[in-house]
Amino acid sequence: MKEFKAESKRLLEMMINSIYTHREIFLRELISNASDAIDKLYFRSLTDQTVGLSREDFRIHLTPDKEARTLTITDNGIGMSKEELENNLGTIARSGSLSFKKENDTGDDVNIIGQFGVGFYSAFMVAKEVEVISKAFGSEEAWRWNSTGAEGYDIVPAQREQAGTTIILHIKDNTEEDNYDEFLDQYRLSDLVKRYSDYIRYPIEMEMSRSRKKEDSDEYETVTETETLNTMIPLWRKNKNEVTTEEYNEFYKSKFMDYEDPLLVIHTKTEGTATYDALLFVPGRAPYDYYSKDYEKGLQLYSSGVLIMDKCADLLPDCFSFVRGLVDSQDLSLNISREMLQHDRQLRLIARSLEKKIKAELLKLQQNDREKYETFWKQFGRQIKFGLYEGFGANKDLLQDLVLFHSSAENKPVTLEEYVSRMKEDQKQIFYACGESIARVEHLPQTELVREKGYEILYLTEDVDEFCLKMLHSFQDKEFKNVSDGDLNLESEEEKKASQQQTEENKDLLSFLKESLGDKVKEVRISHRLKTNPVCITSEGGLSLEMEKVLNAMPSGEAGKIKAERVLELNYDHPVFSVLSKLYESDQEKLKDYAEVLYDQALLIEGLPVEDPVAYTNKVCRLISEK
Repeated sequence: MKEFKAESKRLLEMMINSIYTHREIFLRELISNASDAIDKLYFRSLTDQTVGLSREDFRIHLTPDKEARTLTITDNGIGMSKEELENNLGTIARSGSLSFKKENDTGDDVNIIGQFGVGFYSAFMVAKEVEVISKAFGSEEAWRWNSTGAEGYDIVPAQREQAGTTIILHIKDNTEEDNYDEFLDQYRLSDLVKRYSDYIRYPIEMEMSRSRKKEDSDEYETVTETETLNTMIPLWRKNKNEVTTEEYNEFYKSKFMDYEDPLLVIHTKTEGTATYDALLFVPGRAPYDYYSKDYEKGLQLYSSGVLIMDKCADLLPDCFSFVRGLVDSQDLSLNISREMLQHDRQLRLIARSLEKKIKAELLKLQQNDREKYETFWKQFGRQIKFGLYEGFGANKDLLQDLVLFHSSAENKPVTLEEYVSRMKEDQKQIFYACGESIARVEHLPQTELVREKGYEILYLTEDVDEFCLKMLHSFQDKEFKNVSDGDLNLESEEEKKASQQQTEENKDLLSFLKESLGDKVKEVRISHRLKTNPVCITSEGGLSLEMEKVLNAMPSGEAGKIKAERVLELNYDHPVFSVLSKLYESDQEKLKDYAEVLYDQALLIEGLPVEDPVAYTNKVCRLISEK
């Protein structure tokens, strides 16, 4: 027995037990090696007529034998000589495929997958002994390589008619923890081929036994037929004009286990600094766990048609985490196990390219099929808005054109671009109002002045909305303005003078009301924004009333402790103000009750909690009974 040349027993044990996350990967590695061997012979056939095989003649065959506990993988590729067996299998981490690729310009028609020389050793994760019988093309001799693992290997003469390689795995016995029988089961093997090697370009065949009814009889018979397990031609490598909508839809539903057709299909091929094929889908409906911590984003990653990673999170930004699909590239720098990626320039280039492509396709949908885009927005708009908020506006340029908010003027969702295009010449700000629903926002007293001036208002009804706009700060040099902010600066000079005069005339009343409410409000003032309503609450400073509600609702242990600087505004032209003026002269104790009732009413209008509902109810009942 010969010892392995390169490294110690400990290194090989590490190769077998540590590099690969899932032992089922062994089948992908051995099939990929077989595909490489066929590619080498096919490449040779292009210039050597003695090969005598066309592409259609090549295949890979799997043979499970439950009684003998063996799994055999056979190919009719280029095979290996004794020296090649010695060099490729007797030296850990030496790759004949990598050498072949360096020595030959194979072009696009040949995909050399295995380049690290360790994939073969994954076989020892499931096999207690591995035999390799191989005959090199053009040679009269065949050789048998045999090993039980890190102890070493033997190479002896063998018999094989045609060029190619046969790998026989003697599957390990079951233990209490591990069931190795699964790798002898035809259906399990078929599933693994579908999962990892479906797009290997040569047929992967296996004899499958199935039960079927006999003709003209109710009895069943078992029929064994050779079936091709893989589809071979990746849908994403076809030209878009060759693929029907139905094919895209069926591929998506079967591949990603969805029962609805995708809302949007993105099929792209990019060459240059980032070379890849991608087939992406925007689902028609958000997964049930999409907005939960259990949801896992990521695209399937293929290298030359071989599945490398089921969910590569690095290919998608969080704001586009709803996208499902796959990327296939031949240029990735994979690590030796092919299960993880080096975070290199190529991966970042692909991710940036996909990001731009997804945005472009969503914008195209927005412009060409607004109804479908609004369907998308209902499902995933919240994630786009989170993307704007996260990173302190770092994704502003990427996402701001995708955002929709309900418009008071259009009574439907509109983009920021559409809002700005309709702005009045004298309008300097983009106005918005916050509330639990569109109906609640429409009736906010704070919107009256803005409506009277003829300005459009965006209705924000989700907790993330105002935080999102705060991060944006402005759009096309137009700042966002909450209609509940302290000063909207919409008064004419005459209105300002009238407001100042009214304030001066009633300053003692306003001071009394402020003292009555104490630190509940920063100020009580006469309102210039109210037209029909008697009272409202506004805020000053960077923290709005809506932000106060959202922050206090978070499970941070700070509930109720965060407060905006509240201002109670009173409508000078409303009958209630006349009552307040008279009470100031005649009954200041009752005026204190009025002040607290008006304050609580303003809280209710705003959707804020009343601090003491019982006290509020008692005051209202007392005031009613005194009339």
